[in-house]
Amino acid sequence: MSVKIAPSILASDFANLQKEIEMLNASETDYIHVDIMDGVFVPNISFGIPVTEAVNRHANKPLDVHLMITNPDQYLSAFKEAGAAIISVHYEACTHLHRTLQAIRQLGCKAGIAINPHTSVELLKDVIKDTDLVCIMSVNPGFGGQKFIEQTYAKVRRLKEIIIEQGTSTEIEIDGGVNQQNAPLLIEAGADVLVAGSFVFNSADPIETIKSLKSL
Repeated sequence: MSVKIAPSILASDFANLQKEIEMLNASETDYIHVDIMDGVFVPNISFGIPVTEAVNRHANKPLDVHLMITNPDQYLSAFKEAGAAIISVHYEACTHLHRTLQAIRQLGCKAGIAINPHTSVELLKDVIKDTDLVCIMSVNPGFGGQKFIEQTYAKVRRLKEIIIEQGTSTEIEIDGGVNQQNAPLLIEAGADVLVAGSFVFNSADPIETIKSLKSL
């Protein structure tokens, strides 16, 4: 099975967002990655529920909503209503992670955990069976266009071992600095989903760039 591609609209042209979503609809995109930032959990503010709703109105691909926010629990149902198919919360932002994952699934969404570069995948052992997707941050969250962190490969390999040991079908997603050079190595290590922002939207032909990543 080929790797899934989830272009991050954080790198899109916000003045032409409908056009950008229509381009993704016409491409081999699997998920549309929606980065929600509150300026508290991460040092940047992106967009929130109204923009997610607007994206969903035009999208025919599942929305992969990545909550880089404090107190995500209070917004889960709002993002489900806005169109989220997958909701990922940060391990570092959840006091009661197991409860949060259950709440996401009860809403009818796939439940995801995102982890920062300093967070060990070993910490996910007790909740991996309640998790549909783990988003490994391969840059520090908050800004697009950062340099890929090389330690990510080892984290992917170890997480894949944990998933196999526990017999789950949890997908491994990589978010940050993904490009044509590191994508094959990430897939080889065990990645199932690649988030690509700047690499897709800044390319001369985004549809062709997505296709080339899918074909790896």
